Amino acid sequence: MIIGLTGSIATGKSTIASELIRLGYTVVDADQSARKVVQPGEQASLKIRETFGDEVFTEHGQLDRPKLGEIIFNHEHKRKQLNEIVHPAVRADMLSQKDQALEKGKKTVFLDIPLLFESELQWMVDKVLVVYAPEKTQKERLMKRNDYNEEEAASRISSQISIEKKREQANAVIDNSGSIEQSIDQLNKLIKDWGLTP
Repeated sequence: MIIGLTGSIATGKSTIASELIRLGYTVVDADQSARKVVQPGEQASLKIRETFGDEVFTEHGQLDRPKLGEIIFNHEHKRKQLNEIVHPAVRADMLSQKDQALEKGKKTVFLDIPLLFESELQWMVDKVLVVYAPEKTQKERLMKRNDYNEEEAASRISSQISIEKKREQANAVIDNSGSIEQSIDQLNKLIKDWGLTP
């Protein structure tokens, strides 16, 4: 079974992903794929250089994220151009990792995709598991973790689909507003209910 693991900023998705890995499950991480596909020599990296020029790369050929960030932050069409290069490459990399895991005999693969709903990637998975925390908790965690003021935290949260909307579209929800132990108990129950094996 292919399960999409998602949530929103500061809902604690990484905690659940780490526990799944500890339990022996394959977790394919979209953020890791996104870093991988822009490494020097990769197809997406070459296309970025072609589209945005040499100035968005360091002298060692690595992507200069802050510089590229400045460009796309203020120009919607540039951001769209970048997404059109990176997103298909990330999806292809994730699907390839998923296929490899299944070929090795894995029964359950989790695709850890923070923007699963935003990018409309439900087609990639059989079921969706949302890691949930109410917006108030998200805000508090962000302010504490990233040293944001309330406005910065609210702005980061509002750039994604609301966690309540995600919760409504999920096949299952882990409420991560309590302790880590409570979240892991919910995860273990879900694994049992869905009859999952690594």
